[in-house]
Amino acid sequence: MSNERNKAEGAVQQVGGKMKEVAGKVLGNERMEAEGKAKELEGKAREEAAKAAERAKGQVEKTVGAVKNGVGAVIGSAQMEAEGKAKELKGEARQQANK
Repeated sequence: MSNERNKAEGAVQQVGGKMKEVAGKVLGNERMEAEGKAKELEGKAREEAAKAAERAKGQVEKTVGAVKNGVGAVIGSAQMEAEGKAKELKGEARQQANK
């Protein structure tokens, strides 16, 4: 399953859990309230795990890009430098989008 899908499903779980928690409070049903809170926390954990995986991918892209940029500079390949820089920036953007 993709990280984007896990993030979305985690967010949906959080909302569903919050709704169940509130319904439990309104009805005075402590068990329903606790189940809702647990589902909400499970969704949050799922979403955060997906974000962490995306941040790790971003770090890999950033590192690979930096290496490619450096190699391009050493061998005098402007194209390789540009491709490396682009990959670095893509990795940084992925990390920022998943904070």
